[in-house]
Amino acid sequence: MVIRIAASTAVLSIAAISLAHAQGVATDKLIESITVVGARQGESFDLPAPIASKTFEELRAQNLVNPEDALKYVPNVTIRKRYIGDRNALIGGRSFSTLQAPRGLVLMDGYLLSNFLGRFDAPRWNMISPEEIDRVDVLYGPFSAIYPGNSIGTTVQVRTRRPAERELSVRTTAFGENFDQYGRSEDFGGYQASAFFGDRFDNGAWFTLAANHQDATSHPMQYFTVSQSATGQFPTVAGTATPVTGVIFDTDPFGRQRAVFGANAGAIDHTVQNQWKLRGGYELTDWLEAEGFVAGWTNDTVNENRTFMRDSAGNPVWSGRVVADGIVFDVPAAAFAPSTRDERHVQWGTTLRTTRDTGWNASAVFSEYRISEDSTFQANTALAPAAGGWSGTNSERDGTGWKTFELQGVYTPIEGDWTGGAHTLALGYHRNDYRLESPIYATSDWRQRAGTLAQDARGETALQALYAQDAWALAERWVLTLGLRYEDWQASDGFQFATGIAPNFYPSRSERKFSPKASLAFRPDDEWQVRLSAGRGVRFPTVAELFLGAVTSTQIVVNDPNLEPEISDAVDLSVEYQPAFGHVRVSLFQDDVQDTIWNQTNSFVFRSPSIVQNIDRVRTRGIETAFGINGVGIDTLSIEGSIAYARARIVRNENHPEYVGNWWPRVPDWRGNLQAVWRPTPSWLASLGFRYSGKTFGRLENDDFNGDTYAGISQVRTWDGRVAYTMLNGTELAIGIDNITNDRSYQSHPYPSRTAFAEVRWSMGAGR
Repeated sequence: MVIRIAASTAVLSIAAISLAHAQGVATDKLIESITVVGARQGESFDLPAPIASKTFEELRAQNLVNPEDALKYVPNVTIRKRYIGDRNALIGGRSFSTLQAPRGLVLMDGYLLSNFLGRFDAPRWNMISPEEIDRVDVLYGPFSAIYPGNSIGTTVQVRTRRPAERELSVRTTAFGENFDQYGRSEDFGGYQASAFFGDRFDNGAWFTLAANHQDATSHPMQYFTVSQSATGQFPTVAGTATPVTGVIFDTDPFGRQRAVFGANAGAIDHTVQNQWKLRGGYELTDWLEAEGFVAGWTNDTVNENRTFMRDSAGNPVWSGRVVADGIVFDVPAAAFAPSTRDERHVQWGTTLRTTRDTGWNASAVFSEYRISEDSTFQANTALAPAAGGWSGTNSERDGTGWKTFELQGVYTPIEGDWTGGAHTLALGYHRNDYRLESPIYATSDWRQRAGTLAQDARGETALQALYAQDAWALAERWVLTLGLRYEDWQASDGFQFATGIAPNFYPSRSERKFSPKASLAFRPDDEWQVRLSAGRGVRFPTVAELFLGAVTSTQIVVNDPNLEPEISDAVDLSVEYQPAFGHVRVSLFQDDVQDTIWNQTNSFVFRSPSIVQNIDRVRTRGIETAFGINGVGIDTLSIEGSIAYARARIVRNENHPEYVGNWWPRVPDWRGNLQAVWRPTPSWLASLGFRYSGKTFGRLENDDFNGDTYAGISQVRTWDGRVAYTMLNGTELAIGIDNITNDRSYQSHPYPSRTAFAEVRWSMGAGR
């Protein structure tokens, strides 16, 4: 019995340490162990939460241009990627939407990439070159005490490659799409080039150097529109108007007639991005090692607009009073205002850890992400006069960023030790600090930085946490994992200023919360497992939700310094089956969230205010199935997929009781994917994938029922394909298509049309 318990505990120890490593824990043995755990889609028997994984080899079977593409075929996950190079590729999951970014926790080699500085600020995927990705692991729910409260949704761990020997790879990809909407057809595309070089030396030192360059242009993402009122009338406009042609009339998400005047608000995004990263490590002794990295990312963006309007002479019309089909409209001067953006980001981090096989191991991890430059230059008027210089604004976030520190210890049991050989312990201290600086300057020439301070928003948040987790092998096939996390959160230095209004200094706030966790797993044999997990997670308001209010020519943002934290009480019952030919997991889950934080635009009119608020209680119940089949019937064919159903509803809201019973926005009822990969020979690969997401609503009122139109939330039905051939010299040639059937879908913005890829990759070393 003791031997069997010890063997069971050894498996548990590997899994627990693997999970802990994403926060920088202890032993390098975890790197090998997590690879073993992920060998069959990452469904480990002993983790306290469901997990899904994608390895480098699996990712080669799909069209992967940006790092977030690695999550395309992960169960019950949505990535709101509007175009190649989208810097706001937000995560949605089981019970949260793509507009709830702080519920998506993303880590790279244990360093925090989650950007909680703005409503649409996605994880900084840009700090990862696609060519350096080794594997991706996704955890569901707040069931591990190791992770901060932002894990109440989905936790993504990206591990980049560590060289075992000298290796080199280079890759270039060209891509293009034809986008046809509102009678305008245009080609958009670009290219990307990546390189990776790494080596390991006899003295234990190793390094990697990764670089990525991308030049891409998006299709139009938004349009200037005017809709009828609920009574069926367009807004009354008085005065002389210019007759125009080209205005398109369609139906808006509320079922009302709408006039569409052109692609606006920086609709077409031409972005040039560069990324580089130097990473290295050294074995100081046979049980102690240090590693670190430094990375940089730059972006230069030029946004363009397209007016549909033409006067009687055929000249473009950008603003003013116009008459189309006998109806007079007022097009604001800023409706088609151009903009540009310059960004320079730097991140660095370092880790010191011990690497003993058993007993105590410890690690210390520090990282800093700094936005050294982020300047958005926005004109106050349309293209024609603005092209020669005109008044505008310059919004800056220089100096904004975050810091993290993690100190952690893990005990791996030895048979007969003081724990009885049955306990794997994790203890830790965590701290993160986010700082926001967001001044807006009024400029006489919108293309210049110099100007007069017109608005300012600043603030800081700090989170400290202590946590403990014990994975206890109760008996031969029973494992009980208990965890507790204590978090101390503070918000300070909140400040807002606007011309003509007295400065507003917000008082400091603090909150202290406990988050208990528990998971019980039973393995009747080596192929089956049943696991029941329960956990509480607390997601505190971000510095942007508290303090970032702004008014510009194109947007109005209203913050709330008194927001309550979100408190999620989640339960998951999972049954897993792992025969030799594949894997199956079925999970029943519930996520009950108090004081859900939601940021909503009141309507779809130009410059409508975006307001952040608490919703008293939102409950999501659902079932999630993930499966994989390898070599059944056809030895060279593998199939993986998932299907999930969720019923997300508002169950209490005192401020707006009319919301009770409504669907939670942007969480679809059905979501799924399927991917078949055929490898007839070691040289050839072909894949076909399908992704589906059901229709949902974009607003708390659930009044935007027409999803199949611009600004709506529609179904997504996408077929993707890829064919690749690898030559003997290590050169891989590939062609691919995403959205083969050219299905039109929307997440408010239009998703990409059919997009073609052509790729060449060469590699040497490490079996690549």
